[in-house]
Amino acid sequence: MIGTIIIGILAGWLAGKLMRGAGYGLIGDLILGLIGGVVGGWIFAQLRVAGPEGIIGSLLVATIGAVILVWITHQLRRV
Repeated sequence: MIGTIIIGILAGWLAGKLMRGAGYGLIGDLILGLIGGVVGGWIFAQLRVAGPEGIIGSLLVATIGAVILVWITHQLRRV
């Protein structure tokens, strides 16, 4: 559980940096990273692609999902 939270925080922070934003604060990054992990896992499952395993793999999948969520939120803010 604690490992998932740490990976979520890191994934949310990385997504904020990759998308050229300042992030959403600690709680926002945590939520974004945790939801991003679910989204990334779902995307990998739908594409029938085996995601990388281990801590780095989990971080990668969560970051990909979080980047997608950040992109969606940026698109919704423009509307």
